[in-house]
Amino acid sequence: MSDSEEPTGAGTEAVEQPGAASSSSAIDLASAEEPASAEGQRTEGRASHSWRALRHRNFQLFVGGQSISLIGTWMTRIATGWLVYRLTGSALLLGTVSFAGQIPTFLLAPFAGVWVDRLNRQKVLVWTQTLAMVQSLVLAALTLSGHITIPWVLTLSIVQGLVNAFDMPGRQAFLVQMVEDRRDLGNAIAINSSMVNMARLIGPSLAGIIIAASNEGWCFLIDGISYLAVIASLLMMRVNAPTGKRAVTSMLHELKEGWTYVSQFVPVRTILLLFAVVSLMGMPFVVLMPIFAARVLHGGPHTFGFLMAAMGTGALVGALLLAARRSVLGLGRKIAVSSAVFGAGLIGFGLSHTFWLSMATMLVAGFGMMQGMASSNTIIQTIVSEDKRGRVMSYYTIAFVGMAPFGSLLAGTMAHWIGAPMTVILNGAAVLVGAAWFTTRLPAVRAAIRPIYRDMGILPVEVVSGMTSGGAS
Repeated sequence: MSDSEEPTGAGTEAVEQPGAASSSSAIDLASAEEPASAEGQRTEGRASHSWRALRHRNFQLFVGGQSISLIGTWMTRIATGWLVYRLTGSALLLGTVSFAGQIPTFLLAPFAGVWVDRLNRQKVLVWTQTLAMVQSLVLAALTLSGHITIPWVLTLSIVQGLVNAFDMPGRQAFLVQMVEDRRDLGNAIAINSSMVNMARLIGPSLAGIIIAASNEGWCFLIDGISYLAVIASLLMMRVNAPTGKRAVTSMLHELKEGWTYVSQFVPVRTILLLFAVVSLMGMPFVVLMPIFAARVLHGGPHTFGFLMAAMGTGALVGALLLAARRSVLGLGRKIAVSSAVFGAGLIGFGLSHTFWLSMATMLVAGFGMMQGMASSNTIIQTIVSEDKRGRVMSYYTIAFVGMAPFGSLLAGTMAHWIGAPMTVILNGAAVLVGAAWFTTRLPAVRAAIRPIYRDMGILPVEVVSGMTSGGAS
């Protein structure tokens, strides 16, 4: 498919074009869960190993560097929230700082996606990680010297948001270049999610201990130093350049082309709409965690750290279960179920005033959140056309991160007027409504995806022709 050949919507013929265009460059994951041939059974057997993507050297380096850096990242997230709450005691300002750190991603991600499609993604990530390191070190210096103020926190949060606008779509698009065997990409996404949530488990716990023993500045300093690991891993990679570089047209044309592809391609559009709702209403509960730790559960930084660690544990379990999957099949249904689980976990957390029950509901919420995020990422990365990968992943970034600033501001405002527990309960209910809507759209999503899976060899032709509307995606 050329750049001008866009999918036109819900029809089967419309979505066969992206699949056909991706046959040489999109992801050929494991074969169908229903083994239809000896070759399919052999492929499925090879795909059964939960860590198979680690056989790729570049991905090994990525995991090694990121495993260290992400722990520092989560320490900074926890420390920033606690710092703002310590300085102000305001739920509204917690939401405002989060908004400032995330709104640049919403505004710039589409433009960043165009540049990610044009530029060397490895070099883009080296620069973004270097700038993020500088931002963390400046934050550390100001905090440790006693000169940190809310305006400084807001300014540095905006800087981090500008960096993330390029880093996140670049990271997602670069993943396909680190894993040479396309059948391993789904496993790589699950391992990456496991790595993020292992850091989510370790980072908050360390941050709680360090903050209780000294102050937030040491968390920022550790984070800044940890970036050296991921920068080194990126520089050590040997990445094959793309075989065919698409012609570069105007920024406006490429923005429009990316938007048309995302808005008219039913599976991508439906998944991103659901998780825009989840990001807007569900994810901002993290912003209110200091309030739950201090006021609802009557604890301190260690309580905050334990709650975040519980969420990370649930998310880690969800990611590990996805890593053990043999096929991309069935992930559409998993998105609907996991979103409902996430919403139910949030409602339970909002209702709880007991530490152990809050920990349990955080496990449930983390599990549902990660299963939904990783499943949607896998499907999108599987079916997207390679020449538009950066732009599609920029809209993915907007759906998952770009909506969060509005959600953070909304959550902070709601918590100011009706309290944090009621805010989280209402947000969980909104996520449940989104999950119900996605369930009604699932048959159309499956009908659109099946021809692509067939062309990629994930679904044999006879399986596609004989299937009913259930269970293919």
